Amino acid sequence: MSRELLKEIVLAGPRGFCAGVERAIDIVELALQVCPPPVYVRKEIVHNRDVVDALRRKGAIFVDELDQVPDGATVIFSAHGISPAVREEAQLRRLRVIDATCPLVTKVHLEAIRYAREGYSIILVGHEDHDEVIGTTGEAPERIHVVSHPDEVEKLDLPDPDKVAYLTQTTLSVDDTREVIEALRRRFPRIVGPSRDDICYATQNRQAAVKAVAGAVDVVLVIGAANSSNANRLREVSEAIGTRAFLINDIREIKPEWLDGADRVGITAGASTPEYLVTEAVEALKRHQAVGVREVHVVDEDVRFGLPRELEEIAQETGTPLPPRVAAATQER
Repeated sequence: MSRELLKEIVLAGPRGFCAGVERAIDIVELALQVCPPPVYVRKEIVHNRDVVDALRRKGAIFVDELDQVPDGATVIFSAHGISPAVREEAQLRRLRVIDATCPLVTKVHLEAIRYAREGYSIILVGHEDHDEVIGTTGEAPERIHVVSHPDEVEKLDLPDPDKVAYLTQTTLSVDDTREVIEALRRRFPRIVGPSRDDICYATQNRQAAVKAVAGAVDVVLVIGAANSSNANRLREVSEAIGTRAFLINDIREIKPEWLDGADRVGITAGASTPEYLVTEAVEALKRHQAVGVREVHVVDEDVRFGLPRELEEIAQETGTPLPPRVAAATQER
């Protein structure tokens, strides 16, 4: 797979699972332990095939929509969030809901609700086909306009240009978000936004790490799913500073020609990617040759999120102890 001239593998740190992903996976695994089967999960709990397949093997049943879930059953909502319409349907069907929405995504939903109540037109910077954006848009579909590129700003036709607010998809590139927001501010000088950027801590940290690595290597391998927004952004960040980057699900997708002429290869992973896929990639590149491995670590992460109340209640009912790592978690931004 690798060539004899490969001298070093440089790992980006931090990489891989963020607190929201860890929480979502914990929620499904604990639900399988404390809830009467079957346990359904609407959409991919996180955007990673290996994670979803592992949970499916443990008993989770993944569905696209709630009409595939029997009345009264237990259903888990994914980390990307849902629209009020989905929540209302679950209530009408008397489904027992466990919400695994990332708390940072919930924050964006609450901001959308607040701006809508105050009569603002809301510009949501993101990709309209992404599950997170679909869920946020559902909070105020008549007021939210999705924009993904600065060029789209000029095409906006809003009822009151002096009463405009913006929000962002949490997993967008920091640089891309900045460009769109600057275009919005030029077009709508009185635009308002959240007190802090909605880009999540994990997105910022992983992008900072891949920037540091990309500047020291010839090519970067980003391990993550093709439908993972944050993994795609990592690839784009590397390419933006002039280093070739490729997004792969696992080692089977590495093409030898990518490594032609490369002395140093960087490796990072999206926020939904398990660490064992990184280990497999490192071992594959080291095979049959002596290659050094080092990590460029830019920041330590100690963010933890608590479990949703409904799962804690089920655990109490069944007397199932909760892991300290997720039961006593805190968030810092």
